[in-house]
Amino acid sequence: GDSHSFVCSLAWRSNAILTAGRSDGSIVDYDIRKDDRAICDYRGHRLEVCSLKWSELFGRYLASGGKDKLVHIWDTRMAVANHHPRQHQLLHKISNHTSTVRALDWCPTRSNLLASGGGRNDHCIKFWSAVNGVCLNSIDTGSEVCALLWDKNNSELLTSYGFPNNQLILWNYTSMTRKAELFGHSSRVLYLAGSPLGGVVASAAEDETLKFWNIFETPKPPKPEANTVPFAQFSVIR
Repeated sequence: GDSHSFVCSLAWRSNAILTAGRSDGSIVDYDIRKDDRAICDYRGHRLEVCSLKWSELFGRYLASGGKDKLVHIWDTRMAVANHHPRQHQLLHKISNHTSTVRALDWCPTRSNLLASGGGRNDHCIKFWSAVNGVCLNSIDTGSEVCALLWDKNNSELLTSYGFPNNQLILWNYTSMTRKAELFGHSSRVLYLAGSPLGGVVASAAEDETLKFWNIFETPKPPKPEANTVPFAQFSVIR
């Protein structure tokens, strides 16, 4: 890539392959086990790649959001061109947002469902089918959507915002009713990350603080059936 460009977004494709989006619009897969690390690329964005999400680890689809207001969906199963064997073909180019797209996340419980959020002049959360690229729903939230995170266990969606309130909003999906609004940051909340089990969410903002929220419900372990798990209620057997 261009030596003057810098990395703006990262997403793990697998345990060994890291996908990086750069300030020049390029997206590259790097195999961290190899010396010649760049293994394939995805071309389509003209400006900074602000967000990258794989549909799952070892997933089929990659979604990218850019400063060029575009959302791209790539399908790793699509055939590559003979003259560009390391370049993935674009499946959908989505141009419905009117501002930078920083917020992107795949639904963990419904396959092929992507949510995206638009920036300062857009304010919308939009839902897409990866299969045909169709917009399934669009909600105007009233302010800049900076990040977006699906709950791993329930039909809920968390979004974070910039001016004027820098808040987090928990939505019910599919009704898109607001379940909770959380305040605490004093500037744009640019990043959201969920703990591996669900439960706790971390938010990072331009106010240089990291906050932890007990917002998603943690799944309750299933009760063992009678007579199948001896001593299940004891953590130590002496």
